[in-house]
Amino acid sequence: MSAPVHGLVLAAGSSSRLGQPKQLLPYRGTILVDWVVRTVEAASSLDHVTVVLGGAATEVRPQLTLGRARVVENPDYEDGCSSSYQAGLAALVPEAEAVVVTLGDQPGVETEDIDRLVDAWRREGGRIMAVSYAGERGHPLLFSRELFGLLHELHGDKAAWKILDRHPEWIRDVEVDRPLPRDIDTWQDYEAVRADRGPTAASR
Repeated sequence: MSAPVHGLVLAAGSSSRLGQPKQLLPYRGTILVDWVVRTVEAASSLDHVTVVLGGAATEVRPQLTLGRARVVENPDYEDGCSSSYQAGLAALVPEAEAVVVTLGDQPGVETEDIDRLVDAWRREGGRIMAVSYAGERGHPLLFSRELFGLLHELHGDKAAWKILDRHPEWIRDVEVDRPLPRDIDTWQDYEAVRADRGPTAASR
């Protein structure tokens, strides 16, 4: 039996730059975060999926068309992304050997990206696997079990990237031949993603 891999969708942000909950933005017949959750749920390489909500959780949760994913809430979401890592890690199944982290505001990530990432990790092993979009590293990110303790100790926003910056020797890239998917932080980002146009914003 292959080592269990648990998927996390981080969707607890307060959307301060947008001015309203981006999780609820309309996107392709549903809401933004629901689209991302469906994408992650469809990954056959993942044994379990957990969605971390925080800001606007009361409004978001009823609009999720959950399949196999379960939802946890991060009461400390205003402390940054690290608090969502901690909430998500606490929800992992005990036997999880790796976690794949996807952002809830990045609808351009595809199911195949996740499966390719996990398949590469199962073949090659390693501590961190990252998708490299035409040479530009981004989510989803895979962390092996041996790094769970380090992830628990993160503080602030974008803290997981500090691990990658500090330990480049731990990273193995999985190449994807298309641009880095855009994060939705502003109305301009949202309009560009809806229209599938414009340059890709940095997603770190």
